[in-house]
Amino acid sequence: MVVKILIATALLTLCVVIHAGGITWAVRQVRRREAPGQPLWPWLRLFVCVAAWIVVLHVAEITMWSLVYVWGDAIEGIQSAAYFSVATYTTTGYGDVVLPEDWRLVGAIESLTGILMCGWSTGFFFAVVSRMYADPAPATKNTKGSPS
Repeated sequence: MVVKILIATALLTLCVVIHAGGITWAVRQVRRREAPGQPLWPWLRLFVCVAAWIVVLHVAEITMWSLVYVWGDAIEGIQSAAYFSVATYTTTGYGDVVLPEDWRLVGAIESLTGILMCGWSTGFFFAVVSRMYADPAPATKNTKGSPS
């Protein structure tokens, strides 16, 4: 049981690392490409790119959980493991594929991880949308040492 909890904790940690790296990279890309007050079409393109990137991050994290289920003989076959992992990570939870009893806590931790990562993604996406509606920054005045 302790080993399974350590495995789940390691997977949660890797998800945070993947998400932190991916969101940090995306923040840098967004800052380079957007400017408040620009027309709608560039923003739409940015939203599509951000959404696609977020999905890539989640797919990478789900794939990692799936591979561990196959590696640990918790689920037979990568297709079933991926299906289970998507349903668990997204908290859909169909229940047609289940983990053995000694792996069930790992599945629960995957659900919690998915909630956290999806919430983080939602917050990031909201921040990008908020920037669209922000007023353009006014020009700053140099008040130090300049004559008025």
